[in-house]
Amino acid sequence: MPDQPNILVIMTDQQKATSSHLYGNTFCDTPALARLADEGVLFEHAFTPHPLCVPARVSLWTGQYPHAHGCRRNETLMPAGAEHAFQLWKQAGYHCGLIGKNHCFDRAEDVALFDTWCEVSHGGLPQPGFNKGMEWFRPREGIRAAHTMRADMTPQNPRFGYAVTDFPLGDYATGLIAGQTTRFLEQHKDEPFALWVSFPDPHEPWVAPAQYAALFPLEKVALPPWRDDEFGESAPERNRVLYEMLGFTDDAIEDVYGLLSVYYGMVRFIDDAVGQIIAALDALDLRKNTIVVFLSDHGDFMGEHRMQCKGGVFYDCLTRVPLIMSYPGVIPAGKRDDSMANLVDVVPTLLQLQGIPVPRAMQGQPLPTVTATEPRDVTFSEYGAGGPPFRMSDLHQMPRPYGRETLIRSLQWREAEGRRKMARTREWKYVHDPMGDRDELYHLADDPAELNNVVDDGAHRDVVAAMQQRLLRWSVQTEDSPPVPLPAAIRYDLHS
Repeated sequence: MPDQPNILVIMTDQQKATSSHLYGNTFCDTPALARLADEGVLFEHAFTPHPLCVPARVSLWTGQYPHAHGCRRNETLMPAGAEHAFQLWKQAGYHCGLIGKNHCFDRAEDVALFDTWCEVSHGGLPQPGFNKGMEWFRPREGIRAAHTMRADMTPQNPRFGYAVTDFPLGDYATGLIAGQTTRFLEQHKDEPFALWVSFPDPHEPWVAPAQYAALFPLEKVALPPWRDDEFGESAPERNRVLYEMLGFTDDAIEDVYGLLSVYYGMVRFIDDAVGQIIAALDALDLRKNTIVVFLSDHGDFMGEHRMQCKGGVFYDCLTRVPLIMSYPGVIPAGKRDDSMANLVDVVPTLLQLQGIPVPRAMQGQPLPTVTATEPRDVTFSEYGAGGPPFRMSDLHQMPRPYGRETLIRSLQWREAEGRRKMARTREWKYVHDPMGDRDELYHLADDPAELNNVVDDGAHRDVVAAMQQRLLRWSVQTEDSPPVPLPAAIRYDLHS
């Protein structure tokens, strides 16, 4: 194994696994990701520990589930005293960098760990914002102009809006991040680096360059399967409330297709950006000594269940994410791992590949196929901070028509409500909230679109009991945070 391999973690925001042909999409090819998968391992069943930006990002870098690190809302960023990857990499002598969206670190002591800090998000450059280590390679005025539409968009309907624009590709966040990353690699090719490349897309506001949206005309886009009575009275109340806000049944189908073309245009733009970054690694002879990871923090409905955007439920379109890991000559190439994986497993895997001890506080385990670890047959996700439920009666107190404004006004309430948890195997998904609401059980082998909740089917009583046991075992195994200090080594020597 090469000494002190570089780390390059490429993250997207709100990209569901099935947005790529690598995960079954029939109309959106991602050739750069395909090349990365050909040179590494693709995890077919990778899941976010929490389908919301901040909790997922904190979980990634700490290797802990949200109930352990405490960040369970978008308003609760990396807590003081948390042990995370960039602390370990800084201690190991790495040049640490962030290029792109942050939405994780806000404490001065954490930001100080980064030698390079170039932040850009959905709306463009933060205000106030600062760069450390590098100035943007594009003029700030052009960057701001390319992001104007994301702040001033006129939506097609109360539920969603989208737009197509035509600015220089390097001024959009995706092109800007790719260009900045190639320049970072040129400047730091002779020192070990740990770089977080964080694309803020394909998150809303949905805006794509014209040339990318044009790749997905109406006749090319395939709509997902739907069920007309999916959100009747037998559905969990939380799911029904979300559908009232995000469902587009009454909207023009042309607008639905337009939204999908922009979302997938953003996905293809990102794929080209990934290709640009990989090409830079090749040109600089860095590829053989760089561990590259591609992943997303969570997904998006984007047409599934007749909805768009996201909310506090556990359908695969929100929880299943792309995960590809490549390290030429060290981990296998061209492999697809079909075991159950989680974002909390990523940093423990990287640390093991680097030869850095994995802290006891990390609950994730090194991933199989890329390490000798045994594969897992179940993984978990969670949502909520124990707050009171947001019920249909609460929704009905808000002004109609329901839509994006309703979603934002109720956001913090809904982020905190309940303490629901998901257990997911290859064949089954089970969702339970000890604070109430209807349980969910989906037989994924027969119903991959998760359109039929079979939790009340007596034929599956044993499955429900087994999945409940898995949730209980996981909850007990991950309950200590921070871990209780162990006795000194001498206390285990019974002969001293």
